[in-house]
Amino acid sequence: MTPRHVVVVGAGLGGLRTVESLRREGFDGRITLVGDEEEPPYDRPPLSKEVLTGARAPETVYLRPPERLAALDIDLIVGRQVGALSLDERTIELGASELEFDALVIATGASPRTLDELDGRGGVHTLRTLADSIRLGAALREACRVTVIGAGFIGSEVAASARSLGCQVTIVELEQTPLARALGPEMGAVLMDLHREHGTELRLGVRVVEAEGDPVTRLRLSDDTTLDTDVVVVGIGVVPNIAWLDGSGLELANGVVCDASLEAGAEGVYAVGDVASWPNELFGRRMRVEHWTNTSDQARHAARNLLHGTQEPFLGSNYVWSDQYGYRIQFVGSTLGAKAQVVAGCADAREFVAWYREADRLVGAIGIGLPRLLMKSRTLIEERRRWNDALAELEV
Repeated sequence: MTPRHVVVVGAGLGGLRTVESLRREGFDGRITLVGDEEEPPYDRPPLSKEVLTGARAPETVYLRPPERLAALDIDLIVGRQVGALSLDERTIELGASELEFDALVIATGASPRTLDELDGRGGVHTLRTLADSIRLGAALREACRVTVIGAGFIGSEVAASARSLGCQVTIVELEQTPLARALGPEMGAVLMDLHREHGTELRLGVRVVEAEGDPVTRLRLSDDTTLDTDVVVVGIGVVPNIAWLDGSGLELANGVVCDASLEAGAEGVYAVGDVASWPNELFGRRMRVEHWTNTSDQARHAARNLLHGTQEPFLGSNYVWSDQYGYRIQFVGSTLGAKAQVVAGCADAREFVAWYREADRLVGAIGIGLPRLLMKSRTLIEERRRWNDALAELEV
């Protein structure tokens, strides 16, 4: 049965793309979009780059201007936390009232992890929201010494942005290279050199064990060295926002557990984006992906399945990009513990594409400076090409 009222919880990229897709697919019923921030839907990638450095005004990151948002004919509720979900009653608590739904899309995203050693102290920042970016940007413009804890995508982008503002930047990372888990040691070493070439100090294989001052002025590391600092940024990953779903009857395990179609174990209930854990048939394993493209693609896919009653599986190729020190780093697929092999260009020249291999199949690719070849690699991964066949296509 076609739903008459769809509730989308989470007014970020995933929520907005779900709403847009429902309208594009011809849904003319009621849609309610609920977000916990005061802002209408906005784009997150610029928060660690242009908004942080002041190159873009905060209001330019809204995904739709007011008139285009109004054209979607939705009930937009911002600045409100949702409460308990009842699958039996088909309701969500919203303050003192209840919001009824026929179908539900969960797009609540994720929140930054924190460090117990830094809890409650001033001068410590995380970066997830527009408000976070504005606060951190103001702090960086007043700072001399900046410490970034974590060398993942967010930590590395913040470090690059802080360097562009003239700050002395030190990254503290427990692994031996940046992005070691996502990209492997070979490509991690390439990014390590990129940081160092641009004046960012790296403290690798260590963690923060103690902080001094409030606001924090000094950090003690596990190798018994210290760092004097003006600003601390914690970028050690995120956790999916699923606490509000405790006791709902949905299966929760590092996100909302979905089937291949993104349905969350209850009729008419779907999850998309950072919060969705689903069996990705493209790679033969369950995944939860925190990237912009995946969120956008999943939202469109879930909307179609919801509206048309289909069970089409979502095959996400896990494409992501990161802008650091004037370079665009692009990645697609999965490393699965595989060793990276440069198949075009030269990594030292910062113009290359490297591939990851599992058994006899191409499963991942990373590139800098060769965007067309990286996109070609993406197509080959999505086509599940064998390694030698893919190499032959590369040479054409």
